[in-house]
Amino acid sequence: MTLQQIYDLGISMAIKADPRGEDEVKKFLQRLKKEYEELSQKKKKYFDQESLTNPYSDSRILFGDPKTNVKKILTGIDADASEILLADRLNQKNEKIDLVLSHHPSSYALAGLHEVMDIQVEMFAKAGVPVNVSHSLIQERKGQVQRKISPSNHNQAVDTARLLNMPLMSLHTAWDNIGNKFIQDLIDGKNFHTVGEVFDFINEIPEFIESTKGKAGPFIASGSTMSRVGKIAVGFTGGTSSSKELYSELGKAGVGTLIEMHIPEDTLLELRKLHINVIDCGHMAADSIGANLFLDKLEKNGIEVIPCSGLIRVRRAK
Repeated sequence: MTLQQIYDLGISMAIKADPRGEDEVKKFLQRLKKEYEELSQKKKKYFDQESLTNPYSDSRILFGDPKTNVKKILTGIDADASEILLADRLNQKNEKIDLVLSHHPSSYALAGLHEVMDIQVEMFAKAGVPVNVSHSLIQERKGQVQRKISPSNHNQAVDTARLLNMPLMSLHTAWDNIGNKFIQDLIDGKNFHTVGEVFDFINEIPEFIESTKGKAGPFIASGSTMSRVGKIAVGFTGGTSSSKELYSELGKAGVGTLIEMHIPEDTLLELRKLHINVIDCGHMAADSIGANLFLDKLEKNGIEVIPCSGLIRVRRAK
């Protein structure tokens, strides 16, 4: 596969797994195209045209010729200058790595992280929060995230990749969408009485078994094993955590239990006041699910995968 084919596969799988649904993603892209066409020529030169076909601004080919043929990748949850140097060092030992593939974004993919948070508008709306409320609160949170990320050294990893001529790609929301759908499909149609039943059920996921052995697996962050479940909402995608104000709206919408990758402490304290149960699945293990489902596809296409940087590699492909 080429670098471009790997990237296209990631975006295609992400759109199919998008919690908004494929039709809504297509409508989103159509609206964005219309906005672009209505821009002045002066403003068009600043527009990220990649976003017209890829709705996930945190998933990008960050360095490398898209035509590069890839036979072996080094991949993990995070890839900064350290992982790029690691790939270069392994190549000195004749590993012949063609690509460093990261989950968490860097460079302009990180700078655009806040843009993917619009996914959460529909996710919260589906959970019962009025769409006008979720939209308003998400816009506030997007601004906070943008301001927090803005001062970062965005080009450090890409500069290292360029100097060592090592292709670098990030698939953040792309993999999160895949993992989110996996968990959602797993619990859909199931009847749980207590939070403990949900907890025991998801703990059979291989990534969670491995992470639990390493003391970083799922845990009940709010509520107890005997707490009643109520309506369940899964929050494995959408860029980053939402605001505590928006999470609080879930209580009004009748959500009783959240299954999350991770959740900020101030939000958790608020959710406890509202008696909303929270199962924290452990960040690295939760991120590994979407990664593994994608990497299985690459291996089926003959690409060798070397996991690193927190990735718990589990193969599901037959």
